[in-house]
Amino acid sequence: MTVLMGQMMNMPLTVSSLIRHAARHAGDVEIVSRRCEGDIHRSNWAEVHERARQLAQALEALAVRPGERVATLAWNGHRHVEIYYGVSGSGRICHTINPRLFPEQIEWIANDAEDAVLMGHRGEMPASTSVPDLLCFDDLLARHDGRYDWPELDEQTAATLCYTSGTTGNPKGALYSHRSIVLHSYGAALPDAMNCSTRDVILPIVPMFHVNAWGLPYTAAMTGAKLVMPGPFLDGASLYDLFESEKVTFSAGVPTVWLGLLNHMKANGLKFSTFKRTVIGGSACPPAMMKSLQQDYGIEVIHAWGMTELSPLGTLSKLQSKHEGLPAERKQRLLQSQGRVIFGIDMAIIDDEGRSLPWDGTSAGNLVVRGPWVISSYFKSKDSPLVSVDGEPGWFPTGDVAAIDADGFMFITDRSKDVIKSGGEWISSIELENIAIAHPSVHEAAVIACRHPKWDERPLLVVVPKPGATVSREELLRFFDGKIAKWQIPDDVAIVAELPHTATGKLQKLRLREQFRDHVLPTAG
Repeated sequence: MTVLMGQMMNMPLTVSSLIRHAARHAGDVEIVSRRCEGDIHRSNWAEVHERARQLAQALEALAVRPGERVATLAWNGHRHVEIYYGVSGSGRICHTINPRLFPEQIEWIANDAEDAVLMGHRGEMPASTSVPDLLCFDDLLARHDGRYDWPELDEQTAATLCYTSGTTGNPKGALYSHRSIVLHSYGAALPDAMNCSTRDVILPIVPMFHVNAWGLPYTAAMTGAKLVMPGPFLDGASLYDLFESEKVTFSAGVPTVWLGLLNHMKANGLKFSTFKRTVIGGSACPPAMMKSLQQDYGIEVIHAWGMTELSPLGTLSKLQSKHEGLPAERKQRLLQSQGRVIFGIDMAIIDDEGRSLPWDGTSAGNLVVRGPWVISSYFKSKDSPLVSVDGEPGWFPTGDVAAIDADGFMFITDRSKDVIKSGGEWISSIELENIAIAHPSVHEAAVIACRHPKWDERPLLVVVPKPGATVSREELLRFFDGKIAKWQIPDDVAIVAELPHTATGKLQKLRLREQFRDHVLPTAG
């Protein structure tokens, strides 16, 4: 059979095409950074483009070869944006490392990636140092004129490298291509996703070392939006000041950071003047936090789900037109779901034998996904993690347990390793945590499984009270009455000063399970 081919230009989808577009068509749009030095730095897309090309020249002068990894230990700022584009655009691989990790973890990741260069954030160059070959970033760029032509790369060329948070075992690398980054940027900007445009002022609270700040430095360039970078200053007062002074309209971050910002605003009677919507992901947004943002501050909350292995966006919760007439409670339930897939992602729920389960909103199974920005294998691994669905290969197992309703809204019920298996039935730790966090005296909550001689596992609620508040075990357990089936109510409560988190702000339930490994439930006798 003769196949008639299209007669369109074959222009590769590359990271350099994004910054080239932003410089040419939104060159005067600002990039604002609160730097580690403490001051506010202002540049624009044209200047970022020029400095990215200077960096590409500098890497050539340093004999850093195409394909070699250039690591960053940096916060959100203009220099980090320049590194994103200068490294990947020139054919090298930008490898972001989380500076919050322990030194031993950073060392392991850098060695595994075989990083050739490390670029770090600090206020100023030290007067003296024992670090060999230490160079000043700005001085390095100043040696070059920026007259650099981006190479024509195959769009499947590797562009960036991000490691998983490694809550169990060593972290694993996800190696993204130029093509996957550009397609992810298109998907993120869609109206039913982040809905970004050149009229937006975007402040990524999510760090640039956390899955490329969920792709926002790329999506902002694609849409020509103003970008506001908070640096390491993520306390409520500093963030609120940036939101107001730079007229931010859109932001994105994990729930723990929003908690600090909301506490600051409530304590000082503050409101937003321009801020309109936010994407919250990384872990489930507590319903009480979502309602506070919606009702007290008029913010549209877009609940999202994704993973490092998905670049990271998979689903976002936006209502369809047919849902507008639903009662408020039913609409809110959909908004609190993890949402529907955006074009480029497909998903399914399967049983342990790989058989697909119905989308009825109640059947829960193992969540699997596929798409052009989903990994096919981990960095340096020859083994494929992919599984089959109804005999069809090529699906990535997320490790989440979920249900999907008839309209495609996905509800994460738990991580497969966190679900509580009690007497043959599953109890969602997330659902119990959402109820507990709504208690007026609870600052943060986590639910883990404890061993039980009769039921195998039963839930233990671990809570951190709000500052100055006191709450008893009995009061907390009564708070569940009428909100969930009685057999799902936790058997016991532990009140602690703080909960362990990963370096990206997620609850570290593995450490909690170790901490309470020998906890004896009052029902175990």
